[in-house]
Amino acid sequence: MTLSQRIQAAIQFGEHLRGEDDYLKAVIHRTSHHNPWFTTENQERAIAAIAEQFLAAAALEEWLSSYTIPAETTMKTVGLVMAGNLPLVGFHDVLCVFVAGHKAKIKLSEKDPYLLPYLLKLLEKIDPATTAYFEITERLLEMDAVIATGSNNSARYFESYFGKYPNIIRKNRNGVAVLTGNESTDELHELGHDVFRYFGLGCRNVAKLYLPRGYDFVPLLEALHEYRDIILHQKYKNNFDYNFALYILNKVQYQANGCILMIEEASLHSRIASLHYEYYDSLEAVEIELERQAEAIQCIIAQPNVLKAKTFAFGKSQEPSLWDYPDGVDSMAFLLSLN
Repeated sequence: MTLSQRIQAAIQFGEHLRGEDDYLKAVIHRTSHHNPWFTTENQERAIAAIAEQFLAAAALEEWLSSYTIPAETTMKTVGLVMAGNLPLVGFHDVLCVFVAGHKAKIKLSEKDPYLLPYLLKLLEKIDPATTAYFEITERLLEMDAVIATGSNNSARYFESYFGKYPNIIRKNRNGVAVLTGNESTDELHELGHDVFRYFGLGCRNVAKLYLPRGYDFVPLLEALHEYRDIILHQKYKNNFDYNFALYILNKVQYQANGCILMIEEASLHSRIASLHYEYYDSLEAVEIELERQAEAIQCIIAQPNVLKAKTFAFGKSQEPSLWDYPDGVDSMAFLLSLN
């Protein structure tokens, strides 16, 4: 396939996902039973984001305008180790490999084994020539490069297994938010999307807040309480109850509103249903700290112009564009360098 043919297939694929598909609904239903964290709502949200953010013609054109991609390329085989924390979390890698003109050899996560195979079958129906660009496998062998996503622990194994190949190996990262105390009620409410969307399981979810010393928690807790229905999800509630008991037994001071527990803690990674916070004395000090922790931070949420670093608006952490690469590593440039 030429580059224009691949792009056209991706655009038609997005148009299909924006329509009705009863079989896709059945796959979503099956997935929600297989993995209760992947609720129907969250799967539909992930698919809608892919269709709107990744597969819209205007977005693809803007994204690819930064690269020089030959109309025809020599196909390489790129192994993809998929994460399973969110529905279709590795789709961006799949799309990058396809658009770059390479073949994706995909090792699925056992937490998300149904959605992507069905989507690839849909793409095959749109253009049968796409079949040559995808392979789902249990073992990654005979590859030219690897993109692997996992935890800090699994990354050590990835580096051992795949170190001989050109690679991108991703580790744990988290989103953080920097508040000044001047946020509006609407901004604090939008922050709830960054905290609670996908139950906080994503690397772009806000897991820690940086707060000015003397911060008034009442407006924040009230705004986040608007998301209280999340506690009705049994697995989330189990985590909330466990953490609540743990903090009480260990005499850890906490802030709570019935659906989130907030504790003062330096770590960027918080437990499910918990949110860490840390006080600061100046924004300059926060800038220094964020730079120090850069390799563990996926994205920063803040009001515009509060920080010199790149930030996302409240509520937008889980709406990355095609050019918002995980870990800040340009996957497309990496893939094009293989030619």
